[in-house]
Amino acid sequence: MDSTLRGLAVVIMGVSGSGKSTIGALLGKAVNCSFLDADDFHPQSNKEKMGKGIPLSEEDRIPWLETLRDTLQRHISNSKNVILACSALQKRYREILRMADPDYNKLTSEVGGGGGGGGGGIKFVLLDAAADVLAARLKKREEEGNHYMPASLLRSQLDLLQIDMAEGIFTVDATLSADVIVHTIMTNFLFK
Repeated sequence: MDSTLRGLAVVIMGVSGSGKSTIGALLGKAVNCSFLDADDFHPQSNKEKMGKGIPLSEEDRIPWLETLRDTLQRHISNSKNVILACSALQKRYREILRMADPDYNKLTSEVGGGGGGGGGGIKFVLLDAAADVLAARLKKREEEGNHYMPASLLRSQLDLLQIDMAEGIFTVDATLSADVIVHTIMTNFLFK
């Protein structure tokens, strides 16, 4: 990434099937930094639960998010840039990830609370697409055996998705080509 961006974490977020892993990996290559897929951090019990079509509970999610937060914190503290593909569907989940930024508490207290876009060390990009597009992608992925999460869980993810634009989340149309999405994120969000 640009030398002015040090210790930055970019979270590529959205529901299953939005293209988080694909875009995250391509963006990581494009800006020459590490790429992490949050799915790789799920314990086997979470993967088995989702594989059976059972949505994760808060008790399943929170330790996973805390592990991701700690991993991002190590990158940021070492002035390393990182791209993370993570659903981060709820504002409270994103708050856990924002805590990886050592300046986040200071920034939010100066701004007057955690609702604003504070925490410059963590940026969020939402990959957005219509439910029917996502369902088709998930069905194809399920038929190919490429992922443990079945298409039947899409509705639960869409129901959980909570976006507060005051958070400064950059939204990109997930139906665009991967190259266009990566270019859009770089030129209109990271390096504008």
